[in-house]
Amino acid sequence: MTLASLSPQAALPSPSTAVWQLGPVPIRAYALCIIAGIVLACWVTERRLRQRGVAPGAVLDIAVWAVPAGIIGARIYHVVTSPEKYFGAGGDPMKAFAIWEGGLGIWGAVAGGAVGAWIAARQLGIPFGVVADALAPGLPLAQAVGRIGNWFNNELFGGRTTLPWGLEIHRMDPDNPGHALRDDAGQPILEPGLYQPTFLYEALWNLGVVALVLIVDRRLKLGRGRAFALYVMGYTVGRFWIELMRTDEANQILGVRLNVWTAALVFLGALIYFVRVRGPRDYLIPLGPAATTTPPPTSDLSQVDLSERETPARAAAPEGYRVVSEEQYAAWQDTGVVPPAPDDDTRPADGEQSGEVAATDPASSDDEPADDPSAARTERADATGVRPADRDS
Repeated sequence: MTLASLSPQAALPSPSTAVWQLGPVPIRAYALCIIAGIVLACWVTERRLRQRGVAPGAVLDIAVWAVPAGIIGARIYHVVTSPEKYFGAGGDPMKAFAIWEGGLGIWGAVAGGAVGAWIAARQLGIPFGVVADALAPGLPLAQAVGRIGNWFNNELFGGRTTLPWGLEIHRMDPDNPGHALRDDAGQPILEPGLYQPTFLYEALWNLGVVALVLIVDRRLKLGRGRAFALYVMGYTVGRFWIELMRTDEANQILGVRLNVWTAALVFLGALIYFVRVRGPRDYLIPLGPAATTTPPPTSDLSQVDLSERETPARAAAPEGYRVVSEEQYAAWQDTGVVPPAPDDDTRPADGEQSGEVAATDPASSDDEPADDPSAARTERADATGVRPADRDS
């Protein structure tokens, strides 16, 4: 009799293999899940960025910075919060770089990814709040997919349970990572009993956070990073109670897991930001070569010039972006006319400005007679722009 026979029939199974060899290259299920999550997050973020006026393909420029920075941040958080595995007695400091052996912290991933996204946003000329809000539903979607990798690894489960959705856990082989130990008959060995599938709870909770952000953002049109703050609040609430269910090893403060404290503090920070920050959602209009848009077609198909489609021109990257209101953005989409900058809205033309200054400036009327020919010549020079340096100074 094996330990597998002691488990009830109603149970969630776990994979017995999490690594496959493709020649000399190991293919890890956890890595595949992480990559799939990143792809989905990029797809969602790209769509949301384009809805706000960002040029196509910007998400790739952001991901080039955000993804590596997120992975580095995740590893740093794991090493800092579990230093005994690498720097304690019997620890190997070089193992801190062995990221393929597991050990990534979501808090470090979010922090590091945010730094990378901020750098990319500055280079692209996009307000960071726009990037954060666009990413808000994509990030928990990526996390939900990534949790499937924990299922393959037989990790991040909770305590014993008799629930019908209890999880079977394989006894993994420490000498052959990614593979379960097997008995004399070649069958994978299961740990006795069933366990809470906390990774599954978190994955489902993250999908709920995706729906929450999308629904609230659609109704309230959140801006200035508030959609991202909503995601953080929703995620940390779930992480708080899920962490209390987990039984894997973790550092504790006052008898409570470190991640529980982290979730509570991060939630409070996000809540304060969400409540204090106000303002409408920002929309962007690209400047430079990409500052044109195609108005809605008004002719039928027979009048379309097909020759333009045979050699499509590659869209040039914008030189920057102008932040506008939703109404201005809609007008730009309809007409293709870039609205004036805020300074241009209140600044009259050069001739009008010069005329108004000459007519209303008390100093001019007191010091110089109105019929002074030299004064008239000076005013005409200013109005025609011959002497702009005097006014600019």
